[in-house]
Amino acid sequence: MLALSLRMMPEPVERIAKRANLPPDELAEKLYAMSRRGLIYRADLPEGLRYMAMQYVVGIWEYHVNDLDEGLIRDMNEYIPYLMDAMASLKTHQLRTIPIGASVEDQGTVMPYEQARKLIEQQSKIVVAPCICRREHSMIGEGCGKLAEACLMFSSAAYFYENNGLGRPITREEAIKILERAEAEALVLQPTNAQKILSMCLCCGDCCQILKNLKRLPNPASLVHANYFARIREEDCIGCEICVERCQMDAIHMRDDLAEVDLGCCIGCGLCVSTCSVKAIDLIRKAENECYTPPSNVVETYMRIAQERGLLK
Repeated sequence: MLALSLRMMPEPVERIAKRANLPPDELAEKLYAMSRRGLIYRADLPEGLRYMAMQYVVGIWEYHVNDLDEGLIRDMNEYIPYLMDAMASLKTHQLRTIPIGASVEDQGTVMPYEQARKLIEQQSKIVVAPCICRREHSMIGEGCGKLAEACLMFSSAAYFYENNGLGRPITREEAIKILERAEAEALVLQPTNAQKILSMCLCCGDCCQILKNLKRLPNPASLVHANYFARIREEDCIGCEICVERCQMDAIHMRDDLAEVDLGCCIGCGLCVSTCSVKAIDLIRKAENECYTPPSNVVETYMRIAQERGLLK
C-alpha cells in the first residue's frame, strides 16, 4: 500500500505522508527500509532523501542482484514473456540502443546522447554493478562467460547502488576501459532512454532478458529506440562470418556465401562494423524523420510511459 502512495518521480517524505495519511517520521523509517530491500527507489540528494516508485524491470528486479535464488529466477523467466508483450504495446521504452564508438567515428551526425564515451565523460559519479541477467544464467548453468560487472550507474542511481551494496565506485577512466571490453566481447550498449542518463547496460543476446525476449517477437527492430542500421556491401564481403557471430540479435545471415542483414532484427549497435576486416559493413543513420530523440530526463520518460498506459490524462 505504501508503494502505491509513491509516484514515478522523487518526492520528499512530507509530501508522500499527506497521501499515505501517516506521520512523516513513521513513514520515513518505512520508506527507507523498503528502499534498502530494493522495493522502491531512494535518491540521496543534498537537500535530503527522496523516494519514488519503481517498475519491476528495469528496477526492482535489478535491485535483487545480490539475493537471487533459483525460485526467483524460475518465476522471472516464466513472467518476462508476458512483460515483454506488454512493453511491446508501448511507444516509449526504458532503454535505447546506441552504436559503439568505432562504428560511427567518421560520421558527423552523431548526437551527444548517442556517444557512449561522451555520456561517460559527463558523469561525476559512476558505479559498476554485476549484470543480473548474466548472474541468473550462470546460477542455472546457462552463463555466457562474458563480462560480469556490466551495468554502469550514474548520478543518483550510482549513489543508490553504492549505498545499497549493489555495486562499487569507479573512475571515468575505468568506465571507458569497461566500454572497450564490451566492444571486444560484442556487448550491446543500452543506456537509459533519456538524454541525461542514469545507467548504461552492456548486453548480450544470450542472457539479457530484453534482447533475448525481443528476438522471439516479430520485427524486433521496430520495438527498439535506435537511429542506425547495418548495411553490407556484397561486392566487398568475403563471407568470413565474423559479423554473424558478433550479432546479438541474429540479424545477420549467410546467403550464397555472403552476409546479409535482416533490417527487421537489426538494432544498429555497430558490433558487426568494427571487426569487419575488409570494411564491408557500414552503419547507416536513418532518415531524419525516422530518427528518435530521447526525452530530456528519466522523469519525462516515465511520464510518457504512464500516459501511454493510460495512467495519466
